[in-house]
Amino acid sequence: MKFHYIATEQSGKLAEGDLDATSHSEALQVLTGKGLKPTSVQEVKSISIGKEIFGQSVNVSDKVILTRYLSLMLGAGTDLFRAVDILVNDFSKPVLKSLLAEIKDNLSKGNPFYATFEKYPKYFSTVFVSLIKSGEKSGNLVEVLSNLSISLEKEKELKNKVTSALIYPLILLSMSFLMLILLVTFALPRIANVFLSSGVQPPIFSRIIFTVGLFLSKNALIVFPLGAILFAGTVYFLTKTHSGKRFVYFIGVHTPVIKNVMKQLALQRFAITLSSLMRSGLPIISSLEITADTVGSEELKTSLMRIAREGVAKGLTLGDAFHREQTAFPMVVVNLISVSEKAGHIEDILKTLANFYETEVDNSIKIMIAFIEPILLLFIGVLIGTVALAVIVPVYQLVGGV
Repeated sequence: MKFHYIATEQSGKLAEGDLDATSHSEALQVLTGKGLKPTSVQEVKSISIGKEIFGQSVNVSDKVILTRYLSLMLGAGTDLFRAVDILVNDFSKPVLKSLLAEIKDNLSKGNPFYATFEKYPKYFSTVFVSLIKSGEKSGNLVEVLSNLSISLEKEKELKNKVTSALIYPLILLSMSFLMLILLVTFALPRIANVFLSSGVQPPIFSRIIFTVGLFLSKNALIVFPLGAILFAGTVYFLTKTHSGKRFVYFIGVHTPVIKNVMKQLALQRFAITLSSLMRSGLPIISSLEITADTVGSEELKTSLMRIAREGVAKGLTLGDAFHREQTAFPMVVVNLISVSEKAGHIEDILKTLANFYETEVDNSIKIMIAFIEPILLLFIGVLIGTVALAVIVPVYQLVGGV
């Protein structure tokens, strides 16, 4: 347990600080043993970043700010412990304050800087930890933090582009389904009752839709909560479970246009990650294995593991190892890696490739949205048109029978 104390020294001066103890009484004994007269001893309530606090967690923006500020402060000559101490007081987000306080505590105990990040793989990837670890050991932490902030900023921008592009189709689909539910649940039952009371026999598809509308109207308090639970469960399964993510990945790689975006995203991650790891001084085999875990593509992951373990580890050059994986990587990537390895500037070429694929992803997203929008509109039109026909045809029958 950690305690914050305010005490009086024998000279009459006030002393303030933190200490570790198993209980409040032990903390008092420690202070007394140091010749201090404690006036206040309070337990410091720590917040674990392993859990979200009121919906808060360590997101990409937090990591960008953290790495950028630390890079600037270390570059200005501030030592690491002092820089972390300043940021503890500057940040207001509880999760970040807790993280920085834990980093400060670990540094004061002589533990390495990367050790705290390593404890939270949910928020800090293997790439992040490996880069910090490499920079700390090589004495190049300022440059590593600066490069990390730039890479994280690009990752954030790319995610924002994808999210922004999908917002309009999702809103369009949601509003259409809401309108359809309201129509089927509230409007159709009234129309259905009119036809039932008139003695007119509607067509079979009209009777089916009327029956669905009447059922939903009578059982709305049961059907809609169950539907909401089923929807939430499906979203959780697809986004949080391993099987669900594999299913989404399978659908994505077998869907035209979407599979191109996924492939380019994976290639962009491959290039920027491998470039950063190699630039930080990590061994090539470790860099390839860490990159394989981050690309987000099963095909590229398997290929990179083969390049590392069956190619480079057995004495092949990086270019030759990539030439054996031409089915997974485009020829332009393979050739550029082979040429740049001989020229001795492979990190720069990989960075250029990352920028190239970032632009390609942006263009592919625009094509994907142009492809999805008309399909959504057609789908919505068919749904609404079916309901409209279910109403219009019986109306003509009713009018014709008068």
